[in-house]
Amino acid sequence: MANKGPSYGMSRQVQEKIDSKYDPELELILVEWISRQCGSGVGKPEAGKTGFQAWLKDGSVLGELINSLFPDNKPVKKTQGSTMAFKQMEQISQFLSAAELYGVTKTDMFQTVDLWEGKDLAAVQRTLSALGSLAVTKDEGTYNGDPNWFFKKAQENKRDFSDDQLKAGKNVIGLQMGSNKGASQEGMSYGRPRQIL
Repeated sequence: MANKGPSYGMSRQVQEKIDSKYDPELELILVEWISRQCGSGVGKPEAGKTGFQAWLKDGSVLGELINSLFPDNKPVKKTQGSTMAFKQMEQISQFLSAAELYGVTKTDMFQTVDLWEGKDLAAVQRTLSALGSLAVTKDEGTYNGDPNWFFKKAQENKRDFSDDQLKAGKNVIGLQMGSNKGASQEGMSYGRPRQIL
């Protein structure tokens, strides 16, 4: 994690709340999937948040992961580790761009500093889970792992109705619309009538 010193007060409470969302069980699943997906060359991290962050921080593992999901054109051209901060951040942002190209929504994406500075590793887990779910759902043969690790995303279930079916549906009054039979204002009073002198 970045060396920014301890946080106090409200900042500490906010950071503790963010840190509490980190899931150690999901970490094990993600590490196993990434290791299978990329091969033994990426290795495995030490257990825990700091090991997970250090493993992914330079962006080379993430680049290998996203490249393994594309069958033809590899979106990340260079996936080598670097000690320079700007190169590491550049590789992380290349991964994020490629993940968006693959289909991960912007709301599921983490920010580069979430990983690089270790601010929100739960967001990193969320992005990798969304990527795994997409890989399982697409079923292009590039996913290497247990299909039960990630849920399948909902698929479009488009229906085509004929014109006759659409016309018949316009004549049906659904019961959820209610009924106005017997409705009147007879016998209702709203207080005393106004007295005009």
